[in-house]
Amino acid sequence: MTAINEFVTYEAKGTVGVVTVNSPPVNALSQGVRAGIKGGIEAAVADGSVNAVVLACAGRTFIAGADITEFGKPPKEPGLNVVISTIESSSKPVVAAIHGTALGGGLETALGCHYRVAVPSAKVGLPEVKLGILPGAGGTQRLPRVVGVQKALEFITSGVHVPAKQAFAAGLIDEMIDGDLTEGAIAFAKKVVAEGRPLVKISEQNDKLEEARKNPAIFDEFRKANARKFRGFEAPENCIKAIEAAVNLPFADGLKRERELFMELMSGEQAKAQQYFFFAERQANKIPDVPKDTPLIDIKTAGIVGAGTMGGGIAMNFLQAGIPVTIVETSQEALDKGIGVIKSNYAATVSKGRLKQEAMDKYMSLLTGSTSLEDLKDADIVIEAIFENMDVKKEVFGKLDKICKQGAILATNTSTLDIDEIGTATSRPDYVIGLHFFSPANVMRLLEEVRTKKTSATVMATCMALAKKIGKVPVMVGVCEGFVGNRMLAKRGEQASQLILEGAKLEDVDRVLYDFGFPMGPFAMSDLAGNDVGWRIRQGKGVKSPVADAICELGRFGQKTGDGYYHYEKGSRTPQPDPIVEEIIVKAARDAGINRRQVSDEEILKRCVYPMINEAAKILEEGIATRASDIDVIWVYGYGWPIYRGGPMRYADHIGLENIYNDLLKFKAEHGDEWTPAPLLERLVKEGKSFKDL
Repeated sequence: MTAINEFVTYEAKGTVGVVTVNSPPVNALSQGVRAGIKGGIEAAVADGSVNAVVLACAGRTFIAGADITEFGKPPKEPGLNVVISTIESSSKPVVAAIHGTALGGGLETALGCHYRVAVPSAKVGLPEVKLGILPGAGGTQRLPRVVGVQKALEFITSGVHVPAKQAFAAGLIDEMIDGDLTEGAIAFAKKVVAEGRPLVKISEQNDKLEEARKNPAIFDEFRKANARKFRGFEAPENCIKAIEAAVNLPFADGLKRERELFMELMSGEQAKAQQYFFFAERQANKIPDVPKDTPLIDIKTAGIVGAGTMGGGIAMNFLQAGIPVTIVETSQEALDKGIGVIKSNYAATVSKGRLKQEAMDKYMSLLTGSTSLEDLKDADIVIEAIFENMDVKKEVFGKLDKICKQGAILATNTSTLDIDEIGTATSRPDYVIGLHFFSPANVMRLLEEVRTKKTSATVMATCMALAKKIGKVPVMVGVCEGFVGNRMLAKRGEQASQLILEGAKLEDVDRVLYDFGFPMGPFAMSDLAGNDVGWRIRQGKGVKSPVADAICELGRFGQKTGDGYYHYEKGSRTPQPDPIVEEIIVKAARDAGINRRQVSDEEILKRCVYPMINEAAKILEEGIATRASDIDVIWVYGYGWPIYRGGPMRYADHIGLENIYNDLLKFKAEHGDEWTPAPLLERLVKEGKSFKDL
């Protein structure tokens, strides 16, 4: 065995040379790895004892992508295109041996090989679009030449990880390997030589492009079909343009066009924001005062109290992770209804072809219903998901404390209440935590985990690990009313309600925030969630909201009643402005002595977004959130903040904290002390710093 450099080795195994990358943890394409692969291929070509080459990787995965830490830095030679060209121009067949994941530059490297083999558990993909860029080393030019233009469009613009068996069916993988991958790849390489197979250079293959050349409308049809999904994003369009270049230009010219489109994105704000978020999401997994080696509780069974919308959705997450669930309701009728909803949700997914019937049957077999809390005595974790009432929650936790085994975690799904107080109802406050799922709980990826003053490190570490197991993105926060997400959302809601009194049309408020990148505006969102939810909370706190209360008093609870802030035709979810609501708003403004006026889109955006940022600064200063980037993760995954803007804190840094600070002072002069800049925001401005500097 010869060490090409510290990352790559070369060894002749009989008549096959094996180039092995070993750069833990994921064999990313750093400069050293690129140079090593190039040197390894050159060594194999020069080795007269071998007539074929296998490119393999040590550790848990094939090349999992580019070294993202090199982004934004001066390029170092050799570039990946040079490495791939070295592979493709080899005089001996090169076989990529894929396990784990071959993503981004990893798959582009494999596409430069003459053949590809993989183990069944492997996955491949070009996920660059999720970082706001496109594959920049020939991926947009080679992939459509292998799998066809339609599949290439789907794979590249979605960034999906494609299972090896699916990739094999699409022609991207030449052979599946059962057993030892390297030995299987060597055997395949020998077969290629023995059968005299050609050196398949994908760059020279054009057959799979012919259909698109005859039907160029395929691109506009694809744009139209995905317009809603791509809304606001720049990278998908550039991906499409690059694939169009693969169809319409010679390969070398297509590579140049790909590079132009890549650089256009790379220098843009969206790529910077999405790459920032990539790291923010991973940073959120780290809790400073919880050591990495903290022992975890083995969660083998789960209990859910409450089989309503939230309880049922939460249960589905555990069932899909293979964790048995016992769900408890107060009556058999409520229990049957809740389990029925879970079953119908799965059945609907089966009918759409997104779930197999066998999988549904397996999930349902893991679910047990009960009307007795006693049946939760052996659960490793119990999550309470009943309505927002402190007295009732404390009563339930007191009972669970007596019933559940020692070492079981007691969690609440509350979205606003003081979890420290809930913990006082138990003899184990160190085993009490908030697990705030977002609705619909079986779909939304965010899990806002809320530590109390007494929650143990083991419980926190366990719940963070559990979140990943059930497919969630966890962020640990502290206790305060509304925690992080809803506390900030309340500030946006207050301003949206005030703006319509001052003269802004509610459809304009919704439009401005939709155009900013949110899935919907605050009033359409309230109609979707149900206006009665907020009404009940306000009544419990003795809080008044003139327009919202008047709407609810008329029974206008939103989409479920056909009327809310908007009117909805039967069977439609399209909001339509309603003169009745405009009359309610005008009367409320008159009663409050407000002289209505024209409100600009710019003012709407600033008055909805800046109070959220100001509140986030207070949250940071209070230590409720560990870091600014955690707040961004919460808002992207929990509230639909457009990822291409990075999150509210990244957005604030981008537009400049001084600009926000000055606008807050302006609004304070016009509207009152609620616009006073947060002390942290003021300090950062005076020190010339940003949230990223914290």
